[in-house]
Formats: sequence, C-alpha cells, structure tokens
Amino acid sequence: MSLDRRAVALAAGAAGAAIALCGLRRRPPGGQGRWTRTNHAGEPVTLLEGPAYVAGALAGLAAGAAGGAGPAIAATGAGAFGALDDLAGDSSSKGLRGHLSALRRGEVTTGAVKIAGLGLTGLLAAAAVDRRAEDRPGLLATLVGGAVVAGAANVANLLDLRPGRALKATTLAALPLAASSTPAGVTAAAAAGAALGSLPEDLAGRAMLGDTGANTAGALLGTALVQRSGLRGRLIALAVVTGLTVASEKVSFTKVIESTPGLRELDALGRR
Repeated sequence: MSLDRRAVALAAGAAGAAIALCGLRRRPPGGQGRWTRTNHAGEPVTLLEGPAYVAGALAGLAAGAAGGAGPAIAATGAGAFGALDDLAGDSSSKGLRGHLSALRRGEVTTGAVKIAGLGLTGLLAAAAVDRRAEDRPGLLATLVGGAVVAGAANVANLLDLRPGRALKATTLAALPLAASSTPAGVTAAAAAGAALGSLPEDLAGRAMLGDTGANTAGALLGTALVQRSGLRGRLIALAVVTGLTVASEKVSFTKVIESTPGLRELDALGRR
C-alpha cells in the first residue's frame, strides 16, 4: 500500500470533520438546544463535533479505500450507539459498573444498550475484517477482535473529559498504526485525520466529541489493531483495554494525568 492512500485518508478525514462541523452548526438536526451541554468548566459546548467526527472518519476511509466493510461498520455502529447515549441518556448510572448494577435492578439504561451495541458492532467489524483476510484467523480470534473494538471504543470515551484529550490520544495511538503498509494504516490515518480536523474547536472549548465521536475514534483504532494482528496481538490488546476499563472504575484518569509530569503538559497543550 502506498503512502499516498494513507495521506489521502488523513487529509480527507481532517477536511471532512471540519466541513461537517461547520455545516451541522448552521443547521443542527433538531435544533441547537438538542446538542448543547455544559462542560467541566460550566460553559456551554456543542456535541455536534461527534457526528462531524464520524462524517470525517467515513470520508477518510472512503477516500483512502481502506478495504472491506469492517472499518465503516465500526465507525457507523459506534457512532450510532454513542449518539443514542448522547441524546437520550441520563446521568443516573455512570460507568460500566453503574450500568450493570442498573441491569441487575431490572433497569435498562441507554448506557447498557450502548454497551451491548458496541459489542455487536465490534463483532461485526472483526468478522468483516477476518472475512477478507488471506489467512483466516479463526473464530476465537474474531471474537477477541470484536471485544478489542468494543473495548477500545469505551476507553476512548473515558478520556473525553477535558478539551482535546481524547483527540490527542487518538492521534498519538494512530501514528504507529498508520505507519503500517496494510489496510490498518488507512483506517488509522482516517481516525487521526478526523481527530486533527476536530481538534481546534475542541481545544477552544466550543465543541466536544461526546460518546458519538469518542466511541467512533476508539472503535476505529480497535479495528486497525484487528486488521493488523492475529490472535496473540488481539489478546494483548484486549488485556490492555480491559485493564484500563477496570482501572477507570477505581482511579480518576484526570487525577493521574494532572499529577504526572509530561502527561500534564501534553494534556494542557493548546488548551485555552
């Protein structure tokens, strides 16, 4: 695969996300109020960046010809289930533990629906990737791959707590994957491109990814990992995302980042 296809995916992702956000702001579906939330600083912020990120990522995938339906399934499914939680969810239950506890009480939250939806999305994306592979990795590898896609989608969402944080993490995680001369390189480049196109408004505190965009970014990175690895690599990736998810239930990522030199400065870079 030539570098040109990855560069095209990167550029199309960035331009697509920026243009989509401008268009959505002019004519927000359902009105501006439906997409307005209050951020950590108590200021109004729009969630339209999420759908714009999805549009940019899909544009990057199409322009770079990522190959197969797997990446597009991941982006579309994660974006759709993220949007459900953004627009119809409430804050009565938070985190994986909160949603599972609600299920045990007989309450089906939008977060629980999203968890199930991300699991299904991950499985379909991994199956689509493996169906195109010359060396079929087998059912177990596909199941693990589906869990990686879903888990990565959740981890990216856990980082979307401060302006620019999830987008910076997406871009940095995508770089080594984008170096691959395989379809994984195009998938990662599209994810990074959409992140770069969304970054200025996010850092300025005027827009945020929400579940729609963050879940999509993570799902695309997870799909790129699945495209690039077999069972062993997928098991390692699953262990990492599972460890981060479990840790998030007990440890504040924000506190860890703000107390760690290097990470603290990188997290604040460009933020007003």
